[in-house]
Amino acid sequence: MRKRGVWRIAKAWTLVLPLLCAAPALPASAAQPKASEAGGIYTCIDDKGRRLTADRPIPQCTDREQRVLNSDGSLRAVRPPTLTADERAEQEARERKAAEARAAQADAVRRDRNLMLRYPNEAAHERARQAALETVRIAMRASEQRLRDLAAERKPLLDDAQFYVGKPLPAKLRQALDANDAATDAQRNAVANQEAELVRINGLYDAELERLRRLWAGAQPGSLGPLPAPRAAAHSPR
Repeated sequence: MRKRGVWRIAKAWTLVLPLLCAAPALPASAAQPKASEAGGIYTCIDDKGRRLTADRPIPQCTDREQRVLNSDGSLRAVRPPTLTADERAEQEARERKAAEARAAQADAVRRDRNLMLRYPNEAAHERARQAALETVRIAMRASEQRLRDLAAERKPLLDDAQFYVGKPLPAKLRQALDANDAATDAQRNAVANQEAELVRINGLYDAELERLRRLWAGAQPGSLGPLPAPRAAAHSPR
């Protein structure tokens, strides 16, 4: 039995070995791709009108585009000119400016959409206006009440000062009058600022309302430009 198995193996090798010997060996060039096939064929026309070809980027054509071809001559890519430092800086500046413009446009679209979500109609916008104004009105009422209190506090001080006509006022009385004057001036300034704030708020809401009416009418968000600055006399205080 053992001799029969050895005989079968030997017979199989007599059939396979001639086939192995007859198979042609692959050339080294077929085993590895050519450098020009791996990297492409670069071609360009230099400043003297000569067509140059190489298996790598051509130094004489760095200032112009180079065509990169496949081994069959078909176009693989176009290599743009190499920029100088100044040209690269200009290109980066243009790209940065374009990116800023895109970001600004996206912000404008987002602001308009948020404005429409916050104020779906004119009644909602008017309620927001009145709420903002009421905060300032409360502060104004407090300032006006403080002015009335200061005026009431000043009256007895003036009555006392009548006893010193033509004479220096006592230091305590003089200090009390000066403090009353300073507090009164501060409250008057506060009222003036609050009145200006009423005008500012009304101007802001007027500008928003004008924009909202155009958006409600169908204008595309982001198409109306920046929100205009509030006009100082756009709306009289309410």
